[in-house]
Amino acid sequence: MGDVTNKAETSEEVKPRSVRVVLMALMIAMLLAMLDNMIIGTAMPTIVGELGGLEHLSWVVTAYTLATAASTPIWGKIGDMYGRKGAFLTSIVIFLIGSALSGMAQDMGQLIGFRAVQGLGAGGLMVGVMAIIGDLIPPRERGKYQGMMAGVMALAMIGGPLVGGTITDHMGWRWSFYINLPLGAVALAMVTAVLHLPKKRAKGKIDYLGAALLTLAITSTVLVTTWGGTEYAWGSAEILGLIAVGVLSTAAFLYAETKAAEPVMPLHIFRSRNFTLMSVIGFLVGFAMFGGVLYLPLFQQSVQGASATNSGLLLLPMLLSMMLVSLIAGRITTSSGKYKMFPIMGGALMVVGMFLLAQMDTGTSRLMSGVYMGILGAGLGFLMQITMLVAQNSVDMKDMGVASSSATLFRTLGGSFGVALMGSLFTTQVTNTMADRLGPEAAGAAGSAQLDAASLAKLPEAIREAYQYAVAAGTHSAFLLGAGVAVLGFVAAWFVKEVPLKGAGPAGKAPADGASEGDAGAAPGDGGPARAHEALAH
Repeated sequence: MGDVTNKAETSEEVKPRSVRVVLMALMIAMLLAMLDNMIIGTAMPTIVGELGGLEHLSWVVTAYTLATAASTPIWGKIGDMYGRKGAFLTSIVIFLIGSALSGMAQDMGQLIGFRAVQGLGAGGLMVGVMAIIGDLIPPRERGKYQGMMAGVMALAMIGGPLVGGTITDHMGWRWSFYINLPLGAVALAMVTAVLHLPKKRAKGKIDYLGAALLTLAITSTVLVTTWGGTEYAWGSAEILGLIAVGVLSTAAFLYAETKAAEPVMPLHIFRSRNFTLMSVIGFLVGFAMFGGVLYLPLFQQSVQGASATNSGLLLLPMLLSMMLVSLIAGRITTSSGKYKMFPIMGGALMVVGMFLLAQMDTGTSRLMSGVYMGILGAGLGFLMQITMLVAQNSVDMKDMGVASSSATLFRTLGGSFGVALMGSLFTTQVTNTMADRLGPEAAGAAGSAQLDAASLAKLPEAIREAYQYAVAAGTHSAFLLGAGVAVLGFVAAWFVKEVPLKGAGPAGKAPADGASEGDAGAAPGDGGPARAHEALAH
């Protein structure tokens, strides 16, 4: 009897410690996925200087983004069918291979191809992190770890540009890729040693047709948002052709999923009102967040004269408030089991924050812009992890991977649309404002200048002031669009149904009223998070 008691006590001691070790490995993997683009951004001028191929520069980012977005749902489905651990470890290995090859690239064509390989692995990193957390930790307890995930995001956004600049200056741009290797090796070793999830072997085959159609739909959509208004006019044959391909492939994908035995994105998960609403809200969060991250440093560098070197630090008010609020919301969710108020509060703060940022002009101080960023960050903090938490709580355990990948995909697509549409509006507004104030010729001369403060200081005062006014007008239009989109998220949040989180009731099971809609409770015989948690300790 004593031995049994001791074993039970030992098991209870091992579980939390094992969970912490696995979470540390997962956070390293999450950091890898988020840090990469932030580091590479600051290294790009040096890379172009050595490899050439300036005309293909955008593809270094686009290839990575496309591969990540297209592979995200497929990784989620593979994890559901064949086991989460194997899929996650494979994605880490592919990401590290892509990183090593990118560091060895000898020309721009090779770099673009190797970045696509890296993106394929990155698609499985974020999904793997979210799905494994969904397997190990019941939703009621998951709120405790929201601050950790928000902290990793803030670290990537703040530290990425600083680390990228330092590595490029002192070690060479190739180490911007090689730095992933030791971090990835640590994550790989920790996950292999500590994570022991129940093995799976699905009888069905992967839905290759659905995966191909979904990849085509995502690729055409991302290319429309990437090229529209920049490489090609919105009304050009190329963009209209991509839109047609996107619409047709999406329709074909939806039809194929109704016929597939093991659909890559099961449409039944969208029968849950909460899951559908979280997908919509996640899309809008991505729209606001990525647009804000892009245009806030631009405004502060061009209008407020801040240094480009510290561009990551300029986002500190937004990222710190996002991390703090996410931590508080997670703790409250864990202790109370209530969460509906957070999407509503987040939606309201996101609208207010975007609207206030739209009011910035050439006279706005850094203090005031910091306050506005803090409000937007608080809104994002209420929404970032809650959307994933509720989405995962709205499906059966067998669909945890596709739920996580779908939520991640919608946020990624939202970011792509946000950057594209806000960028198009920004560019149009800057061009028109410059032409109105200086005339087409002077506007063209100023438009060819770099956006950093040092280059702007060399311009004649009249042109510099006009340019700063134009940038302020452009950011006004971009953030006003963001505020309008955020209103949709605020409205959607009111329709969220507060279904008890799994693990909130007796014996860790949600009440029957939640399970009846598929919004709570594990699949029969699945064992849910408790079984996975138990396996972790073995």
